[in-house]
Amino acid sequence: MLPSVPPPVLRRLRLGLIACWLGAGAACAAPPVADRMVSLCFERQEVLPWRTLDGGGLNFELLGDVARRLGVVFDYQSMPWKRCLAQVKENRVDGAFAVSFSRERLEVGAYPGVHGDDGQADPEKRMHVDRYVLVRRKGSRVDWDGKHFANVDGRIGFQLGYSVGDFLRAQNVPVDEGSQQADELVQKLLAGRVAAAALGGGDAVRVMRTPVAQQIEVLPAPLVEKPYYLILSHAFVAQQPELAARIWKAIEEVRTSPAYRRRERELTGHPGGGH
Repeated sequence: MLPSVPPPVLRRLRLGLIACWLGAGAACAAPPVADRMVSLCFERQEVLPWRTLDGGGLNFELLGDVARRLGVVFDYQSMPWKRCLAQVKENRVDGAFAVSFSRERLEVGAYPGVHGDDGQADPEKRMHVDRYVLVRRKGSRVDWDGKHFANVDGRIGFQLGYSVGDFLRAQNVPVDEGSQQADELVQKLLAGRVAAAALGGGDAVRVMRTPVAQQIEVLPAPLVEKPYYLILSHAFVAQQPELAARIWKAIEEVRTSPAYRRRERELTGHPGGGH
């Protein structure tokens, strides 16, 4: 007897045991994936068309399809970007999106396709492709021709923890990493506290739809274009390697599906998600 177990729960337990017996043990071999919770953090900022703070955008549409295919539940948590990466590194959340690849981030979490410290992430399992662009005040002579900077008369600003900082430092230009949000960085640019700003493509599109667009301009040559991934914590991959592989594979399948590609073209105007 199990007097402490409520009758409805006891009935479910009995039904489960019967199912195991009828299935010759197959039903008891492993728990189903259905309703398994996977916690994912993302930056607390709207980056159009990829994501909004209320759960809209292409990233959430893609992950929603992945969840339905796999029978998992994604628990989304928005927070400042550096904290999000720290939470993954400390195994406090199961993963983060959307994360560009860098070798320094291999200690933060696992990328699809990377084995060891020398590999590259598998671009086929990316969530999307985006770019960074250089924004300057109108009348400024700061320039970027796609290969070289010119007339840099101050620091180039970028957001705290963003990987474009590595690119800018490699170009030997002075940098400013003191801004948490894209809007804060643009205000710093307008105030003359930075000579130019490196913004993500989605942020640049959004900013240029606001009144400040009358005072700034986006240079045509992108600074860098790169794929963005869902990364998973090292603990999650170690404990559930098959589920991790299935999540990354499902991302590829959804991203390349006709329905999602149509949706991507609608919102970006480009077939591969870049813009």
